[in-house]
Amino acid sequence: MTRTEHGLLTADHLRRKALVYVRQSSDFQVRNHVERQRMQYALSDHARELGFGEVEVIDDDQGTSGNGVERPGFDRLLAAVCRAEVGLVLSLEASRLARNGRDWHTLLDFCAIVGCLVGDRQRVYDPGAAEDRLFLGMQGGFSEMELALFRERSQESRATLAQRGELFTTLPAGYEKVDCGLIERSPDQRQRDAIGLVFAKFAELRSVRQLWLWFRREQVEIPVRLPGAGLVWKLPTDTGLRSMLGNPIYAGAYAFGRSGQETVIENGRKRVRRSGRITNPEEWAVLLKDRHEGYITWDEYERNQDLIAANNTKVRGAVREGRALLAGLMRCGVCARRMFVRDNGKAVGYQCRGDRGEEGCCLNFGAVRVDAAVSEAVLAALQPLGVEAALRAWEGRSEEGLAEERLARSALEEARYRAERAQAQFEAVEPGNHNVFHNLVSKWERCLVEVRNCEERLAALEARRQRAGLTPQEREAYLALGEDLERVWWHERATPPLRKAVLRAALVEIIATLEDNRIRLLLHWKGGDHTELEVVRYQPGQTRWGAARETVELVRELSRSLSDPLIASLLNRLGERTGKGNAWTRTRVCAFRASHGIAVYREGERRERGELVLAEAAERLGVATWQLQRLIRTGILPARQACKGAPWLIAETALETPEVRAALSGKGPLTADPNQQNLNFQ
Repeated sequence: MTRTEHGLLTADHLRRKALVYVRQSSDFQVRNHVERQRMQYALSDHARELGFGEVEVIDDDQGTSGNGVERPGFDRLLAAVCRAEVGLVLSLEASRLARNGRDWHTLLDFCAIVGCLVGDRQRVYDPGAAEDRLFLGMQGGFSEMELALFRERSQESRATLAQRGELFTTLPAGYEKVDCGLIERSPDQRQRDAIGLVFAKFAELRSVRQLWLWFRREQVEIPVRLPGAGLVWKLPTDTGLRSMLGNPIYAGAYAFGRSGQETVIENGRKRVRRSGRITNPEEWAVLLKDRHEGYITWDEYERNQDLIAANNTKVRGAVREGRALLAGLMRCGVCARRMFVRDNGKAVGYQCRGDRGEEGCCLNFGAVRVDAAVSEAVLAALQPLGVEAALRAWEGRSEEGLAEERLARSALEEARYRAERAQAQFEAVEPGNHNVFHNLVSKWERCLVEVRNCEERLAALEARRQRAGLTPQEREAYLALGEDLERVWWHERATPPLRKAVLRAALVEIIATLEDNRIRLLLHWKGGDHTELEVVRYQPGQTRWGAARETVELVRELSRSLSDPLIASLLNRLGERTGKGNAWTRTRVCAFRASHGIAVYREGERRERGELVLAEAAERLGVATWQLQRLIRTGILPARQACKGAPWLIAETALETPEVRAALSGKGPLTADPNQQNLNFQ
């Protein structure tokens, strides 16, 4: 017996439409729990049996959890209820509508306000009635508690498996599952060679980006296990290589709980999202070292992670192009911050920006002398190891080619195996079976093309290794370079990135301080030793391309009366040139002043000093400028001029002297000669 017989459904309810809400929590349930879907969709027939003419099914939330996450279908249902368009909301059970009290009670509150009913397959309830509201509230509470119990049991089971090292969601390429929840390295030699090559090349290149560029340039594929696609061979991506290098499973360790979680409120709803990888292994939930056979050791894994972290530009930075050899190694001895490279294309130096306060930079000096001094110290330390390093480089060069050949040979063997299988399938089918015969022919042809490509690549690698081989004479010359590291260091083929890699292999960091006109460097070596160096610092304005002292004094004098563009124009008219022989411009004058500590001219600066130029003085006295020039030449009017063509500077007090007044009034001699007379006969 339903509540319909007691008149709970009224004509007003039946004039509205009925909404059937269909939801399943995951895609797995949608694909496999088909019977539950049928039961939920069948509620539309039940609504028509109750007398509703218009029935709408809302199934937008299939595969979505009901635990407070954003659900477009539920939001649409709630909006329709608020508009008083719905007379009955049907669902298979309360857990379909919501798995948390917030959504459940919000729906009940709005249904009670607009007079909408809530029902399932057995009964229809009125949220506005106290008895029904109590029962519906208990249903919602049970549904929420049920989900919490399911989650707690699942998490406890996962944690137990993780503590034993047996919880694996997906395995990376290079590993296979075996009995008792254990894993082991893949028996496929091609996978082993490819993964081993990744770690070997990273140890050589010491940069994830350079590693990615090398694999792309050489067109070397690596195995990748993709969800739903299994194991595929493809060119690596930067993210894929970074993930492989950071996965502790390749170091023979089992790790669980490497990602943090955080709970936030977005648009009024709870969101649980990942907060990024936890870099410190001590903070991982589970870490079992030496759990299985690895491709590298745990010490190598830690060194790789330290190197990747150090390649971050905020920490140290990877080896890059650029003239500054000590980039990423220099640290300020004043504030302990890492120093930056200052390179304007012409000059390169090191600078500590400090806190960018009023005092400006902590340290700022050129890189030429500092780089040369540090390079000399490193070469002196490495000189005894030069021959040994040359031998290892020669051997490593050969091993690198052999590793690529092994990988190419493994790929060729796999391609030949697939071609043999395709041939066997082709020979097993009857020629008359055209539906199968032609497809097997195409498959066999594709396998043969892949075999030919693998053979060509292997032949190219073997030929390259043979061309790169050293004759006994070349080997002796190669070892001779090891005895003369300085010649190797400054060789034209020794690029800045190569020199930087050598310096970083020997040094941890360099602490720089300034004392008077000297730069003091404290070198921290990888072995723990320290070395102090002292380098003479260029003084302000003192460079390899420094201008003459006369030019410095001239610009200093002109800057008290002229702006930078006028100074540049005057110097060019005088035939003056910069230290590099260039013509003067406003920018070059500005840089010249800054390097020599000369202040820029301020408007009104002359007036503050009580000085006038020739035109201003003539205007004040009411005479022509040529008259004042004659007084300056005769020595009656004191004035000074920095150089020919520069403005005359006249003190205001000099205009009031009796000699100047008498000379301009015509009552005194125009020269120092007492016999000089004027032509004023009145």
